[in-house]
Amino acid sequence: MITITPVPTIDATIKVPGSKSLTQRALIAAALADGPSQLIGPLASEDTRYTMDALRAMGVICDDRDPDCWQVHGTGGLIREPASDIFLGNNGTATRFLTSVAALGHGRFHITGSERMAQRPILPLIEALRGWGVEINSDAHNGCPPLTLAAQGLSGGRTVLPEGKSSQYLSSLLLVAPYAATPAELEVRGEILSRPYVEMTLAVMADFGIRVEAATSLNAFRIPQGQYQGRTYTIEGDASGASYFWAAAAVTGGRVTVANVPIPSLQGDANLLPYLARMGCQIDLTGEGITVTGADQLEGIELDMGDMPDVAPTLAVVAAFAEGTTIINNIAHLRIKECDRLAAVVCELRKLGADVEEEESRMIIHGKKGGSNLHGATITTYDDHRMAMSFAVAGLRIPGVQITGENCVVKSFPDFWERFRLLA
Repeated sequence: MITITPVPTIDATIKVPGSKSLTQRALIAAALADGPSQLIGPLASEDTRYTMDALRAMGVICDDRDPDCWQVHGTGGLIREPASDIFLGNNGTATRFLTSVAALGHGRFHITGSERMAQRPILPLIEALRGWGVEINSDAHNGCPPLTLAAQGLSGGRTVLPEGKSSQYLSSLLLVAPYAATPAELEVRGEILSRPYVEMTLAVMADFGIRVEAATSLNAFRIPQGQYQGRTYTIEGDASGASYFWAAAAVTGGRVTVANVPIPSLQGDANLLPYLARMGCQIDLTGEGITVTGADQLEGIELDMGDMPDVAPTLAVVAAFAEGTTIINNIAHLRIKECDRLAAVVCELRKLGADVEEEESRMIIHGKKGGSNLHGATITTYDDHRMAMSFAVAGLRIPGVQITGENCVVKSFPDFWERFRLLA
């Protein structure tokens, strides 16, 4: 358990680790590429370790001895049958991405994870891969991992992803589609959530040499056959990780500069900044980075966070310190994250004394100026890194906030607490 110490004011400049989303996408592209790649500024965390270890088990040589520059020797799309099960913890991105990577191989692949991972749906991806000729089954026949594949490569042609509820299904299919036996076409049905993550995937693919023909609506794709080309690839600082520091400035009325998240960014979570501006914060772009300066009074707003679910908990905590009502819409997909984040955020905000309503796909927070109705509490993190980091922000303003299970941050931001202390 860790106790957060309130601060009278903040004026800090920090750097955040590399983007988890970009690191995992770049690892997949580099692993499948023809020739070696260098990944500059990657994120070394529990999640990326699972991804890298799985790729090694599939025959990819990855050298991460230099934490600032990983060497990945691509196999040209040749995927080896692993000697044992591939365990991916609660890494949802890796589980979805590596399921499709395994489909490129020949032989038996058994993909497992944590108890929570066995509750996270993957059936739409299974059905789409079957459309490309993949023999794949959910061991429990419930559409969740563990998964068993009798892989024989991808046939290609046309397949359908029956829902776009998780952008990771779509990104997973796109990343491997160039290696299909015939040119691949992909149709997506239903609403496309987290669109910026799909656009990020397309950008990474293009940077490694494969350009996809995509409908403007992102519900239809034609993917050419080809191979990624090894290259040197620089990874942006993590916008999701930066969100906690920008939020710290917002709730304390202080000033925080994050030095290594660019604008424009490939990361949709950088779009948190305009929402903080609507709430009253000042946003400045300088040579030093992106600076957020808090306001004397934050104002509640209504917004749609369907495209940036990972920072919805961050904004919810900020909203508890704002005057008036904040309505966060289109966040039902928070329920299939590392925990049911929608329910968890509501529960923990109520522990702090916040007036919060939970609906199926939205959260309504009735805030008071400066969080005058809030008090200390012991926060449960549900083994979810984003819960721990979001609620740490509240402790900068109100005394008595304790975070249990604080080590869960290793999933995406291993030295978060050390950097967080720099705000004092």
